[in-house]
Amino acid sequence: MTALLEVEQLEVVYQRVITAVQGVSLSVGAGEIVALLGPNGAGKSTTLRAVSGFLDADDARVTDGHVRFRGEAVTRAAPHAQARRGLVLIPEREKVFESLTVRENLEAARRGRPGARAPVTLEQVLGYFPVLADRRRQLAGYLSGGERQMLAVASALLCQPLALLVDELSLGLAPVVVQHLMEILRRLRDDLGLAVLLVEQNAAAALAIADRGYVIENGRIVFEGSAARLAASDDVREFYLGTAGGERRKSYRDVKQYQRRRRWFG
Repeated sequence: MTALLEVEQLEVVYQRVITAVQGVSLSVGAGEIVALLGPNGAGKSTTLRAVSGFLDADDARVTDGHVRFRGEAVTRAAPHAQARRGLVLIPEREKVFESLTVRENLEAARRGRPGARAPVTLEQVLGYFPVLADRRRQLAGYLSGGERQMLAVASALLCQPLALLVDELSLGLAPVVVQHLMEILRRLRDDLGLAVLLVEQNAAAALAIADRGYVIENGRIVFEGSAARLAASDDVREFYLGTAGGERRKSYRDVKQYQRRRRWFG
């Protein structure tokens, strides 16, 4: 599969001294869902912000590596330039304008859309999210967490993306809501041909819809493969799915401490 998005040996440094991402390489094909998994602080969100151009506000910069989108070099491009190309970020925080109504949020996104050969319409978007149609006059600040996520995805669609960069879609949501949102992402891929790079701590939910995945730890990619291969890996299952050996779910720290003791004492 030809890559739509290519990230090669990416390095990101915060405050000129703290290296958060070290030599990360990954790719996303057209119409493909790719999961980027890892613990807190591993570099998942930093990778998305670097690709989408949203690093400046965090006093961070790309110091090495390349990003290509549709074969074009876009390393260090500004967020608005990336969005015009069709590379659109759904951030982890500050996803919606709370003081605007649902409709005003959507209209703001639609006014800023780039030209597209078959643009996604407001009516089409509301078809995926009928609850937003019912709440179009409501202030976004009064939406539930799940509804805010729906509004964030809907707004991103009106920017006419070719690829969505989705940061922690499941954060703080009930499992039934997470499942619904993941199914919507899969429908968007199937119906519109969108590519999706999905950053998630909820590995089970991400791998359930992903075609492929990467695991990042300490700013480096340490494992990659098909979603089925990741789900079958003992390490991935123990670190992120909590299913290895039928034991209780372990934290990343628990597993690392156990491995150190095993190396020390045999």
